[in-house]
Amino acid sequence: MNETDFQIDWQDGSGESVEIGYFNPHGQQCCGHCGVEGTDHNQYAYKTECTICGYVYGTNVYSRECRSHLVTPK
Repeated sequence: MNETDFQIDWQDGSGESVEIGYFNPHGQQCCGHCGVEGTDHNQYAYKTECTICGYVYGTNVYSRECRSHLVTPK
């Protein structure tokens, strides 16, 4: 990951499931948002971390499962 010379201000969302530190039933932890709009109406893109494998990704649907777990092995 590239290092930046500025501080990112991570923010809680407006509901319980998008508060920083919330864990969903699939082991995903909400790390907050920094004001970037998501792909759905009036949503933000949240930094989400899988506590099972460590994969970090952005999402605006917080109840989802880890993307790395959804990949079908060949």
